[in-house]
Amino acid sequence: MYIPSKFKLEDEAQIRAYIRQYPFATLITSSNNHPIATHLPFILEQEGDQWYLLGHMAKANPQWQLLEETQPLVIFQEPHAYISPSFYEKEENVPTWNYIAVHVYGQAELLPTNNQAIAVLEKTIEVFEKDFQVQWKKLDDAYKKRLLKGMVAFRIEIKTLEGKEKLSQNKTEQERQTISDGLLQSNDSSAQQLGEIMKNKL
Repeated sequence: MYIPSKFKLEDEAQIRAYIRQYPFATLITSSNNHPIATHLPFILEQEGDQWYLLGHMAKANPQWQLLEETQPLVIFQEPHAYISPSFYEKEENVPTWNYIAVHVYGQAELLPTNNQAIAVLEKTIEVFEKDFQVQWKKLDDAYKKRLLKGMVAFRIEIKTLEGKEKLSQNKTEQERQTISDGLLQSNDSSAQQLGEIMKNKL
């Protein structure tokens, strides 16, 4: 990812916080110079000193067969917002886009056993809707086995993290304040979230 020095995010704890806050990402692999992408939620977990991304996809999706062959790239990109030139102090400016992006590179491992796959499903439930656990436990085992037949669980051992915060750091403090205020007044929730992040960094 191209990251000018002003926009580079080096705090790995903050990068991991963004992954947890915005867990829906794009998983990218390639085959014969042809890129393949799938959009999935991911769970970030730690095992000792090592960090992993946990995920699962439909078995009908052929991308899972490529996961262990090449290093996958996972892109998290939220929040983001259009930045109007009306926010700037000088007229000689053009529109731009502010955003936060995280790129994760790593080594994928398929989780072939039923116990491991069920564990991924249950961790997904725990992270995204803990209250569903009661209903999940009541579901018939035969139904769960049918689910497992139609999915592939995997984890990615994180090798490299890249973080980018493009938050108008190349503008004046007053301009950043104006942009933050403008985004907070937007009807778009992504813009509001970005405005709040900018406000906290002033």
